[in-house]
Amino acid sequence: MSIKRFAVIGHPIGHTMSPFIHKRLFSLSGVNAEYTVLDIAPENLSFEYDKTLSKLDGYNITIPHKQNIIHFIDKIDDKAKMYGSVNTVLNKNGTAKGYTTDPDGFLKALDAAGIVLKNRIVILGCGGVARTMAYEVALKKLSLLFAVRKDDLAIVQHLCEEIRKTVCGADVKYCLIDELSGDIDVLINATPLGMFPKTDEQPVSDEVISKCSNVFDAVYNPLETKLIQKARANGANAESGMSMLVWQAVAAHEKWDGSVYDAGDIAKLCIDASKELIER
Repeated sequence: MSIKRFAVIGHPIGHTMSPFIHKRLFSLSGVNAEYTVLDIAPENLSFEYDKTLSKLDGYNITIPHKQNIIHFIDKIDDKAKMYGSVNTVLNKNGTAKGYTTDPDGFLKALDAAGIVLKNRIVILGCGGVARTMAYEVALKKLSLLFAVRKDDLAIVQHLCEEIRKTVCGADVKYCLIDELSGDIDVLINATPLGMFPKTDEQPVSDEVISKCSNVFDAVYNPLETKLIQKARANGANAESGMSMLVWQAVAAHEKWDGSVYDAGDIAKLCIDASKELIER
């Protein structure tokens, strides 16, 4: 059986978790494949595309190539076109097609955790991760409230306008984090607060956390942030960002070879990936 060849590209890309996660997924699906790391500087992307990337069976893309790779591949799917970003490419029958699996990773992680997007949904932050999550909420025709720092008011205002123009009828609003109050059905942290090594930080007050029914924290190091610990202590359903990281990788394998995975195996992979991260 011939070995399929895959990789992740980015710059810099020294401590990526992609090889650990994808190699486990190939093992679980029984696909004979190798997965390597390619550090490609932006000025070398064109050369490496012809020399290396076009000869792979597929690859993942991280910063800073998610937009520029679009200029080289043959096709992109509708979701990637809407986001203007590609993080997964399949090379098949001489055609390179790009996808974005970040939205799938977000939705699959919520589903695996039993978190249903409904009623009052709040996203903390307004960066790239928040943008992805917000679009998925808006596409489901659900209302959304961004809660941000004062310094980010201009950014969140622009993001709300962008979403309203792109998604017909989108109901998106914003407020300052300090003004956040009331019951929240789904709280999503898309800020880096609580990430290692500043693990004592949390993005909202204990009072806000106490009023949340479900919490999703995009931070994946540590596996349990202060936000998640306190939410669970209050009886809320809470999930870590490691789940999103792993499930977006699962979505890439679905594009590459149609693999289907057991939810229990993926849950164990999330735990093992967190342990691997700690040991590095």
